[in-house]
Amino acid sequence: MRRTIFDLDVLRTFTTGVDLGSFARAADRLGRSTSAVSAQLKKLEQQAGTPIFQKSGRGLALTDAGETMLAYARRLLDLNDEAASAIHGIELEGWVRLGLQEDFGETLLPRILGQFARAHPKVRIEARVARNSELLERVTSGRLDLALAWNNSVLLPNSERVMEIPMSWVGPVNPDMVWRISGGEPLPLAALEAPCLMRTAAINALDRAGIAWRLAFISPSLGGLWAATAAGLGLTIRTPIGLPGTVRAIMPGENGLPVLPILGLDLHRADAEPSPVTARLASIILQALQDLSPMGAKAA
Repeated sequence: MRRTIFDLDVLRTFTTGVDLGSFARAADRLGRSTSAVSAQLKKLEQQAGTPIFQKSGRGLALTDAGETMLAYARRLLDLNDEAASAIHGIELEGWVRLGLQEDFGETLLPRILGQFARAHPKVRIEARVARNSELLERVTSGRLDLALAWNNSVLLPNSERVMEIPMSWVGPVNPDMVWRISGGEPLPLAALEAPCLMRTAAINALDRAGIAWRLAFISPSLGGLWAATAAGLGLTIRTPIGLPGTVRAIMPGENGLPVLPILGLDLHRADAEPSPVTARLASIILQALQDLSPMGAKAA
């Protein structure tokens, strides 16, 4: 039996298209024409020897074989990228201090730490998950080398905008539990303790729309916020990144809720010329964010 050798370039196109929800978007992201992407997907099905796509309405969905292929494609690409990193950065040693917003603690942090540790086992990472204000204070004072934080209009000297993400109203999975705008009681909100960028954005949007509101639940942590929202105590506002399965993003305009603004995501560095260790970790973060970017997000 002839051994099948999958083309990594084709697999990267395949996973990018699935992640973005559109192979036309994948073509733009990868700098290829749509016809070239179509040819790659056809090649992948030929290599697999079985259909990996099936029609679903006007679009395409993965077959069972396609779901299996996607899982293996991610593993193959991760190993390829780790091998390249290890070869080029095998001498990296030292330590790096990273800070992340709570939204990325469960979605982004394990991936970053795992990939970096496998490629650079001699480097020690200290990671801190915290609120925006603490992250910015720590990177400014030199107690963090890198910090990934939501933009709060504070301009730091060694920062870059990496992505712009639409904010969303978030409610429980059960649509019958979602509060609707009416002429009766004020809309209940679940929010983090102040200061909170998204709490302020929610209140401003409701005030501009002339919608009465009340703070029904205040939490010092994101875990408490998810629990309250899932229980139907009130609506909250976050981005589509890191939402647990107990809540859902409410579509724009649904239930009469006002449209929310775009939120910038910035990567802050403590030094203008970071160490090779810090620079390498920053590149891994940026790549992971591209893979994680939700629908509607725009790379800066």
